[in-house]
Amino acid sequence: MNHTILPESNYGNRMKLERNRKETEHFITDTMTGPYGVYTNFRDSLQSDPAATGHEVLSESAGILMRYYALTNQKEAFLAEWKRAKETFELPSGFSYRYSPKQDRAYTINAAVDDMRIIRALHEAGQQFDEQELQILASAYGTRFVEHNIRDGVLYDFYDEKYKMTNDFVTLCYIDLTTLKLLPISASEQVRLIERMEKVIQGGYLSNEFPFYETRYHYDTDTYDSEGINTVESLLTILSLAEAGQHRSESIEYVKEKVRSGTLYGKYTKDGAPMNDIQSTAIYAIAAMIGSVLQDAELYKDSIMQMEKFRIDEQASSFYGGFGDPSSEMAFSFDNLMALLAYAY
Repeated sequence: MNHTILPESNYGNRMKLERNRKETEHFITDTMTGPYGVYTNFRDSLQSDPAATGHEVLSESAGILMRYYALTNQKEAFLAEWKRAKETFELPSGFSYRYSPKQDRAYTINAAVDDMRIIRALHEAGQQFDEQELQILASAYGTRFVEHNIRDGVLYDFYDEKYKMTNDFVTLCYIDLTTLKLLPISASEQVRLIERMEKVIQGGYLSNEFPFYETRYHYDTDTYDSEGINTVESLLTILSLAEAGQHRSESIEYVKEKVRSGTLYGKYTKDGAPMNDIQSTAIYAIAAMIGSVLQDAELYKDSIMQMEKFRIDEQASSFYGGFGDPSSEMAFSFDNLMALLAYAY
């Protein structure tokens, strides 16, 4: 591959966060991980809810961890995680988004965003470790992904192995423009795909006053809808745009201001009124990644500072280095893994 896809600015190391990063990595790999991967939540459950809980594992987690190992040049750890991900999640058409050990059930649906993250991790690892074999694998999985999750030149959220069908919409934060550009399709198909997906994202922009994005887009009706605006989702969309050089300055300024004041809440109305006052590790972790991509040291630093307010620093705690609430034994994979990735960006 002729262009590098590895992030160039590693603010985590510049800011001497290596110790924090390694402590968080240690918490995730030692305390939060079982035989099938990183627990969705440290506290276990019956694993029978509509959404993943307890010690269920997600292909999302495997992909984030693989990207982390690629970015931090940990080849053995990367290969071990990739091997486990394949064994746990591989379906003929993609990667199962979720596996429940208690139910011994791999769900027959993939999530486009999670499959693309794994494909991207394989590309990044191939580049970082100078391993042609990983690049070839990334292309093979890319081909399979195109067959199932892209139809008529647009991206769909999931493919259902059981019913051999996709859904009829796309969630905007699933549109990872960087990975779409890595898919093994012809130049003309790629131009068409990127143009259409960029148009879908840009069309979901809410307003200059509240510069976040709609949740999903329905192809058949050419409409957007959202049940409230989830900050994590809008930030992932902004991160994707920033990586592609397509971000809006209004979004960045808004995020910077909210991060500085420590008031980036979990959910908003479309007018930008907070629907709760919940803050999370992941929110500030993604804001930090946006800062790194844009080489905005101030945004990165402020975001990490807010993120670390959720960090467990008591050395005697079994949650030491992690992000969560030891008293309720709640620690979530997404929060911890996004923090880990933010340290490495």
